Amino acid sequence: MAKTIYLGNPNLKRQNVDIDYTEEQIKEYVKCRDDPIYFVKNYIHIVNLDKGLMKFELYPFQEKLINTLYESRFTIVKCPRQSGKSQTSLAFMLHYVLFNDQKNIAILANKSATSRELLGRLQMAYEKLPMWLQQGVMEWNKGSIELENGSRIMAGSTSSSSIRGYSFNLIFLDEFAFVQQSMAEDFFRSVYPTISSGKDSKVIIVSTPNGMNHFYKMWMDAVEKRNTYKAFEINYWDVPGRDDKWREETIQNTSEEQFKQEFECEFLGSAGTLIAPAKLHSLVMKDPIYTKDELKVYEETVEGNSYVIAIDVAEGRGQDYSTMNIIDVSKLPFKQVATYRSNEISPLLFPHYIMTTAEAYNNATVIIESNGPGAEVANILHYDLEYDNTINESGVHNKLGRKMTSRVKAIGCSNLKDLIEQDKLIINDMSTISELSMFIVKGKSWAAEGNGHDDMVMGLVMFGWLSTQPEFKELTDMELRVRLYQTKINQIEQDLAPFGFIDDGGTEEVLVEGGEVWTTQEEFGNILF
Repeated sequence: MAKTIYLGNPNLKRQNVDIDYTEEQIKEYVKCRDDPIYFVKNYIHIVNLDKGLMKFELYPFQEKLINTLYESRFTIVKCPRQSGKSQTSLAFMLHYVLFNDQKNIAILANKSATSRELLGRLQMAYEKLPMWLQQGVMEWNKGSIELENGSRIMAGSTSSSSIRGYSFNLIFLDEFAFVQQSMAEDFFRSVYPTISSGKDSKVIIVSTPNGMNHFYKMWMDAVEKRNTYKAFEINYWDVPGRDDKWREETIQNTSEEQFKQEFECEFLGSAGTLIAPAKLHSLVMKDPIYTKDELKVYEETVEGNSYVIAIDVAEGRGQDYSTMNIIDVSKLPFKQVATYRSNEISPLLFPHYIMTTAEAYNNATVIIESNGPGAEVANILHYDLEYDNTINESGVHNKLGRKMTSRVKAIGCSNLKDLIEQDKLIINDMSTISELSMFIVKGKSWAAEGNGHDDMVMGLVMFGWLSTQPEFKELTDMELRVRLYQTKINQIEQDLAPFGFIDDGGTEEVLVEGGEVWTTQEEFGNILF
């Protein structure tokens, strides 16, 4: 039996204590059991910033949320800051364990301290319940509580190891959009099979948006009915007092972009992204048809098709990621058909994985960024494994792979932008889209915002550079530059007023450098030719 911990708290009912219920208490108990809204309104207390300790006065959207949580097994909630979504969920969970026996709940957040703070709020509400509504307490501490009816609540971080070995009837994921993507993926990979095995088990995900990441995908899949989550949206104006005047004042004190993300709940990427925000929002994340190790396959190999694998290499020490973008270049639009992303694979082992994948995709053409450990990977792939279908430095003897210089990166970024925004390259992978939403201008170049990762994107940048090289023309038997140029010209002509063209005697400068041909026109800007 678990150790009983009271800490001298007179507000907690001890285990094995009989209550002599009055007739009125029995009626109230049954009413609370059968009507969670009545229970919350009449017996749950919260701490209000302005009013202090008070009864929980539910707003209409909070009542609707509680009913939704009871009716649905899987619920995902998109909500603005300070909307009471966590407190509402805690009230639901308290009712759930009080009036159901043998129910285990996990309260999880991106940090253990946050989940413990949530549990602390639930414990405060429990202490304010009358004794005749409480269950006897068997365990009571900062990380968990256990009740006499066999129900238990524990707090932890959203990681695959925090709740391993436990079985839960309900998992509550708070601010899930702020959990690292790799951690979120590991969590669902290890925990979801346990949850889905039960007939009545529940998953509740609540968060404010944080860019186009795993939460964005799950929300969009729920809205589009691609998964079985019930999508519940809370708007800032659902909270009384949040009117136009409040909106204007909040924007003045913060920023319009911050307000859009934190209160209007838009899935914004960073400001100044390489890919236009409107285009980022139109990208559709797909579920892989299967995943093997870290390889996600979106389309099987098609006999006779041509493929390019663009590779970015990391140290394999749990920080940056070694990545592969497998792209079908047989026809336009090109398609990202598979991806690989791992921050643990050693550069010594990565070449073997590259060759296996390349052979599976019709002996795909491989281009490796040769900076840092990439040079070692390229050498092993070429000399030790004797895989010859690679793109190497032109004009440099025995220089394998392609070094990412500032010029190569500039050309690659420009071409990648054109490819994606003109629908010449279809991106399917969630990690790639998430990185693109945070890939911003930094100084005179492009990189991930803050401490984020851009390893998937950098592979695509290398592909963008390759797409206008002579080797690519030979590989695909198409002249991509002409197609991109013609698309831009058509767009310009459509935008021009139908007055004809005026010859102002302007000159045209043509720069030929390293095989790259650029046409500079004052009216139209730089156009890749």
